[in-house]
Amino acid sequence: MFNMVRLGIFAGGVLFGTAGIKILTSKDAKKVYTEATAAVLRAKDCVMETVTNVREECSDILADAKEINEARAAEEEDEIIADAWGDAEEEDASAPEEAEEPDEETPEDSNDTEE
Repeated sequence: MFNMVRLGIFAGGVLFGTAGIKILTSKDAKKVYTEATAAVLRAKDCVMETVTNVREECSDILADAKEINEARAAEEEDEIIADAWGDAEEEDASAPEEAEEPDEETPEDSNDTEE
């Protein structure tokens, strides 16, 4: 009896497999596969178009960000230069107007160098 059950399950599998193959290879099934594939390709085109648009927007954002950073760097550089000029002018204004007198050579120093 156990062998009959196994034989029945095998026969059912073969019958189901044969019917499945017939259904899957029918003209109607091919039409469904074709329509599904066409829909997937349309979706792919739509997604690729969206990806392209996003990439372009990201490129624009990146270019704008670089311009902003360059402008800030230029402003900072101008501020540093202006601060340096301001500091130099303050030092000139606060320094006494006295000219430094050169050190006079003493006779002792001149004797040391001649020997």
